[in-house]
Amino acid sequence: MPSYTVREWDTLPHGDGEGFIPAHLASRLVALAKTSSFAGRGGGGVLEDRRHELRARGVVGVIAAQGCSLEILPKIDVVQEEGAERQNAAIRKRLVHMLAVALDLKIEMGRITDLDWQRETLLEILIRIFCDKLTEAVRRGMPRRYLGHEDDLSALRGTLDVPRQFTRHAANPGRLACRFDELSQDIALNRIMKAAVLHLSKMSRSPANQQRLRELAFVYADISDVPVPALKWGEVIIDRTNRAWQDLFGMAQLFLRNRYQTTSSGSGQGTALLFEMNALFEEYVGRLVTRALAGTEFRVTLQGGRLFCLTSLEDDRAVFQTKPDILIWRAGQVAHVIDTKWKRISSRIDDPKLGVSQGDVYQMMAYAHLYKAPKLTLLYPHHDGLGANEGVQAQFRISGQETVVETASLDVASGKDLVARLRDKLFLTTLPDSLVLQ
Repeated sequence: MPSYTVREWDTLPHGDGEGFIPAHLASRLVALAKTSSFAGRGGGGVLEDRRHELRARGVVGVIAAQGCSLEILPKIDVVQEEGAERQNAAIRKRLVHMLAVALDLKIEMGRITDLDWQRETLLEILIRIFCDKLTEAVRRGMPRRYLGHEDDLSALRGTLDVPRQFTRHAANPGRLACRFDELSQDIALNRIMKAAVLHLSKMSRSPANQQRLRELAFVYADISDVPVPALKWGEVIIDRTNRAWQDLFGMAQLFLRNRYQTTSSGSGQGTALLFEMNALFEEYVGRLVTRALAGTEFRVTLQGGRLFCLTSLEDDRAVFQTKPDILIWRAGQVAHVIDTKWKRISSRIDDPKLGVSQGDVYQMMAYAHLYKAPKLTLLYPHHDGLGANEGVQAQFRISGQETVVETASLDVASGKDLVARLRDKLFLTTLPDSLVLQ
């Protein structure tokens, strides 16, 4: 089955030319993309069918329709790599890293060779990681839990259910209404793992992954089949007895739930695993900021604040609630507001406004008024057009105030010392002197 790779916002021509995707396959991919949950949120153009070309908008992942698949990678500059395949491999690594940080997963990417990163799509790499981790976990033993049972037995087991005994078996004392606990593997966590295995079996196109999934399906043969919408996620409690399953539980959510991604499947249509880069970048940066300020006098809240911009004169009802991506607090006061934007800004040489939208500026002015923070940062992904240095790109003062709004960039193409880079290149230059980390 042919597989195609494109970067978000880039185009893939369709037609009869060499390197083109056939028009009938392009139509299938577009039709499948329209069934994703993004379509219901104004994202019907997740995959645009423009004149003789496809273009992906703001999402990354894999769309697998009948007869072909399309991998969409984020627009990340990896200049140190030569050749399209090696660049795509480097981008896949960075994307998997972002997912691991955002979902608080420990993913050992060193097991995958350079050739695998080049040969496999993002989806197959994630499936392989999940299969490897799950295989290791089940070899150590599936988690079990005591479950309550009721049964009518010939000998007493556990305790006697007296009301049931005298209503059901009053005339048959040879049967005892028993209540007892039994150690069982057929619990919510294992049902979720089985559901993930069965779901991925429909998505994977890799013979090696299909073999791994068949072996795991055999291991879970005695676990109940539960449809994904009926899975009881709330019954799963990760504690010291099953801590080793925490990452697997997180990966199952990645595949089966709708937090950062959408998965859809239809009769004969195909499957899709798509991630909205705005949401992923926001969570990724938020967790890195939390790590950067851990152990200091600062406290970080993500998607917090929730102050309202306006109050109705008719009924005194608050409207237009705000949710800044990242609030940094010190001594009960907001010291810094950070809002992430998965957009490419311009260099100052090209544009004194750096390509920042007027709407984003108005949003920061509202935050400045409501949260009284001395400084606010719009944080974007770094790219080659901004030069070699990430960090603060420009600073502005809100007219008539001392509040400073700045634009900054983070180079997600490099995973080296990310937390330290955030702390040293962003916070030390953005916090007022009285708030600088010591």
